[in-house]
Amino acid sequence: MRVSFYAPLKPPDHAVPSGDRRVARLLMAALERAGHQVQLASRFRSVDLAGDPAAQARIALEAGAEAARVVAVLGPAPPDLWFTYHCYYKAPDLIGPAVADALRIPYVIHEPSYASKRAGGPWDRFHGANCAAIARADLLLCPTRLDLASVTRIAAPQRAHYLAPYLDTGPFAGIDRELARREAASALGLSPAVPWLLAVGMMRSRDKLESYRRLGAALPRLTDRPWRLIVVGDGEARNEVEQALAPIADRVVYAGAVPLERLTVLYTASDLLVWPAAGEAYGMAFLEAAAAGLPAIAGNVRGVPEVVIHEHTGLLVPEGDATAFAAAVRRLLDDPGCRSSLARGARDFAVGERGLDAAAARIDALLRGLVPR
Repeated sequence: MRVSFYAPLKPPDHAVPSGDRRVARLLMAALERAGHQVQLASRFRSVDLAGDPAAQARIALEAGAEAARVVAVLGPAPPDLWFTYHCYYKAPDLIGPAVADALRIPYVIHEPSYASKRAGGPWDRFHGANCAAIARADLLLCPTRLDLASVTRIAAPQRAHYLAPYLDTGPFAGIDRELARREAASALGLSPAVPWLLAVGMMRSRDKLESYRRLGAALPRLTDRPWRLIVVGDGEARNEVEQALAPIADRVVYAGAVPLERLTVLYTASDLLVWPAAGEAYGMAFLEAAAAGLPAIAGNVRGVPEVVIHEHTGLLVPEGDATAFAAAVRRLLDDPGCRSSLARGARDFAVGERGLDAAAARIDALLRGLVPR
């Protein structure tokens, strides 16, 4: 079938890398893997991060004009359905429902997010629009069970389905760990004899910065052990990140923003992924690490347990508990046998349960229920 794809927060061809962009691209790949023709319908961004009612009114007006444009373009040969990736109170889908109604086609949302506490606050207008889109959707695909439970408060439960986070494991296959470690050691000036901790996260304010701050609170408790921290990411909060990690500055190597083809080498070469996951919906980096056989230590928050399976692919610790986080890192640094066992479990989990083919088949089956053959 022909699918019109849209991501209101960030289009999949946006220049700045992020987890959202990565998942959007994976969704398009999954749809194409299932045999569908996927077309990006709009690059319009309905984003208000500040909670500005005036900005929301302006964005809504612009979205109306964009929806009319899309209807005019698609109208002569309408797609079989509209597929929106990720809408929430800061970036609702202001286009998809109008287009789907005008063209009389099914409307699908992957990763809808509902937060009742946003009603009546500075994002009230966008919160209302987000609720209306979720309630209007013919199919809701939820990557965490928390999302599934929340959206069924405002949408018909039979329209909502759990779709576990997934990834394309192909880029991680066949990478030799020793070769990857030598390559990374040469590029970053690291000793292969010392354990490498890896942190992957864009350097943005709010949640990402908070994760770096939590690393800066936990890792100084481990200076009696030899290790180095590789930080992958960049952004406007780099100065704040460096301040947060200043207590361990002599152990940190900043790799900058790294494309996936090089990041696979760092995942494979490292010993542990360490990320407190403040505010994370689930975190694609955890799945990527698992595909490379890299155990993770993460905060037990929101949807993270969907991608880090405690004592199987990594370790989960109470959110914001620097002592527990440091203890988990210490445990795996001191127990290479446990680390190896978790590495095998992580790889088996990613390849066996969270691969692209399985996700494509699941999505296809659900979409086929909306569109007659």
